[in-house]
Parts: sequence; structure tokens; C-alpha cells
Amino acid sequence: MELPSNLKYAESHEWIAEHADGTATVGISALAAEQLGDLVYVELPETGRRVARGEACAIVESSKAASDVYAPAAGEVIETNPALKDNPGAVNASPYRDGWLFRLRIDAPAEGLLERDAYARAHGVEAA
Repeated sequence: MELPSNLKYAESHEWIAEHADGTATVGISALAAEQLGDLVYVELPETGRRVARGEACAIVESSKAASDVYAPAAGEVIETNPALKDNPGAVNASPYRDGWLFRLRIDAPAEGLLERDAYARAHGVEAA
């Protein structure tokens, strides 16, 4: 299972990549994308929206289920991935690159998240 080691992971399957400029990119893990199956719709938060850590702020939907996506850190949504409107399957094909969901200007570094190996153990998968 692809799980990049430079990311932090939430138990609820979100990943976050924090950047030196105080922003962060958020998406869902390959495990979550695999469990959901092919995504057919993604609802992203509005740019400018402030989110609290753990707040449901996006929805990913497949033919199997719709799932909330939770903010792994508090901050302001500064960008959403426009490509997902026409191609939600990018999340399945490339969850860590082309399939990112949104970017935040974070209030503080994310806390209480898992490193790659801990996330993999918690969900019974092997990290690659």
C-alpha cells in the first residue's frame, strides 16, 4: 500500500503535508480510496472557509458510499483542487499527487496525527 513517509495521517484516513510557508495540502489515503472504490463525486469546502481540526469539511462519494473528510488541522481553506470537479477518479489514481483535495493556511502545526508506519499498523496494512 502506497503511504508516503513525508506525510502525517489521521485515524480517519486523511493525510496532510505541511509546508514551510505555513500552508498544508490535504487528501485521503490510498487505503481510503481503495476501500471506497471508484469515486464519482467530490464536494470540497469553499475557499475562505475556516475549519477546526476534526471538522467534517468535504465529502467523497463512490457508488458504494459517501464519506466525510475531516480537517487534520485548523486553518483557512486557501485552495481546492479544481481538477476533481470533472475527474473525481484522480483521487483513486493518484491520492498523493493529482488527487489532493484542498490546501489550508494552518493556524498551528498539526498534532495528534500518525506517522506512516503507525497508520499502517493501525489499519493492518503494509506501507510501501
